[in-house]
Amino acid sequence: MKQFRFSSVLIILIVAVVPNVTNAFAQSAPRRVIIDTDPGTDDALAILLALNSPEFKVEALTVVPGNVVAAQGLENALKIVSLANRCDVAVAAGAQHPLNQKLITAEYWHGQNGLADIELPASKCKVDPRFGPDLIIEMVHKYPHEITLIPVGPLTNIALAVSKDPSIAGLVKNIVVMGGSISGGNVDGAAEANIYNDPEAASIVFNASWMVTMVGSDIGERTLLTRKELAELQSAHGPETDFVSKLGEFYLSRSEKSGYSGAAMYDPLAVGVALDPTLVTLKEMHVDVETKGEFTRGETVANRMGYNEKNVLHGDRYVIEGFDYLKPNARVCVASDADRFLQLFVSRIKGK
Repeated sequence: MKQFRFSSVLIILIVAVVPNVTNAFAQSAPRRVIIDTDPGTDDALAILLALNSPEFKVEALTVVPGNVVAAQGLENALKIVSLANRCDVAVAAGAQHPLNQKLITAEYWHGQNGLADIELPASKCKVDPRFGPDLIIEMVHKYPHEITLIPVGPLTNIALAVSKDPSIAGLVKNIVVMGGSISGGNVDGAAEANIYNDPEAASIVFNASWMVTMVGSDIGERTLLTRKELAELQSAHGPETDFVSKLGEFYLSRSEKSGYSGAAMYDPLAVGVALDPTLVTLKEMHVDVETKGEFTRGETVANRMGYNEKNVLHGDRYVIEGFDYLKPNARVCVASDADRFLQLFVSRIKGK
């Protein structure tokens, strides 16, 4: 009888403890991410933040044209993972142009090579032969409900992937998009650059059957790398820190000349939100992408009320008869804890 009691207690303890051990392991296991990128100075900062974050297992970089042409972006991505000694990360070429318009590149903001004209050593890493959207599809099926997609460029590759295989929308863990804005653009009065560069792709992505986390340019522009953070980075030395310091100097100087008090951390903040959503305030909304407007093409139109008025024709006029409610398709960032994010960024790049 004593033996029976002991065994029963032991079994109860095992049943009680093992799930907790399993949960603790699951919480500490790195989360799988794919970064879709058009590197790009702030893309490089975002990639290095992800590679230096133990919470993440960066499975792949898929390259899209945007800040630079596709071939330059691929070369830049390979050099960045090589600098970080991370040839285990797959780097794949994707689309070569937007779905339905000519490419717009941004060497003005990023330098002729996209990386502040800093010449990194030739990459030790090799290109993955797979087509970027196909790689995304393959990995999402290989690791169902484990992959977080972090697109920080135009959404062409993501649109191609989800159009070819709509089932991936229900199989990703999360999708965190750097793009859009709910308070005006950064290329014109309405549109943010990544969405403006391929509005049709963005419309496909926002209308897929997943909940997009949208990190807009309006929030990036309130999350600024300043001379203070740059000095902290410059105080440490190493291949990655020295590179980031040079990038930061170029990016910050260009921003200051354009009237900004710091450099907007657009893409790094998207990685930060994927790391820790409490860095921002999120609000669920329905977001549409304008693809036809003369002045508003590329605008992300966020319905902050959650409904449209229902207008019914009565004779020669319409009468409001209630509302048509809209299902949210996005968690939109409306504020950020800029100081906490910048401390995280600097500490990770410095290797702490």
